[in-house]
Amino acid sequence: MAVVTELQKIGMGLMGFGLFFLLFGVLLYFDSVLLAFGNILFLSGLMLIVGIRRTAHFFFQRHKLRGSFFFLGGVALVLCRWPIVGIVVESYGFMLLFRSFFPMALSFVLSAVNIPFLNAMVSSSSSMV
Repeated sequence: MAVVTELQKIGMGLMGFGLFFLLFGVLLYFDSVLLAFGNILFLSGLMLIVGIRRTAHFFFQRHKLRGSFFFLGGVALVLCRWPIVGIVVESYGFMLLFRSFFPMALSFVLSAVNIPFLNAMVSSSSSMV
């Protein structure tokens, strides 16, 4: 059983509040203050959960530098009060950073929930490869 430290619990709370502020900022027509606050909370929560060294190692791996550049550049654009452009750039960077994670997450969701249409679609696409 994994032990969750107090800092990791605080990090999970910060990430939750960060995601809430990001969603709320988008719903309020890209309010730059809420988006900036959400980005800061999300990144600080991530650092508390996995640690500063592991976070830096994740963002600055050689094959993830382009994704990190776009993601952190989008955060900087949001902080400079260009929220729409910043969120678009940040989303592109997020997709580049986590593109290897998406197939694993999709297979987990499909194994947890039995949706016949999606299972048939994934089965047919995997047989083509």
